[in-house]
Amino acid sequence: MSIEKRIEATAKNIEGKIQEAIGELSGNPQQKAEGQAKQAEAQVDHTVENIKDEVKKVIE
Repeated sequence: MSIEKRIEATAKNIEGKIQEAIGELSGNPQQKAEGQAKQAEAQVDHTVENIKDEVKKVIE
């Protein structure tokens, strides 16, 4: 997995956690949902990159 992609996904996850917490504290369900969506997107990014790493290992 490229370091850049991992950093981007981690940053997106952290951003989503913060946004979710702000939505929870402010009582804004849309903000909370958007934060959760960012976290899910980050998880997908990590999974895709992990699969790429496994495929590279098999090919090598």
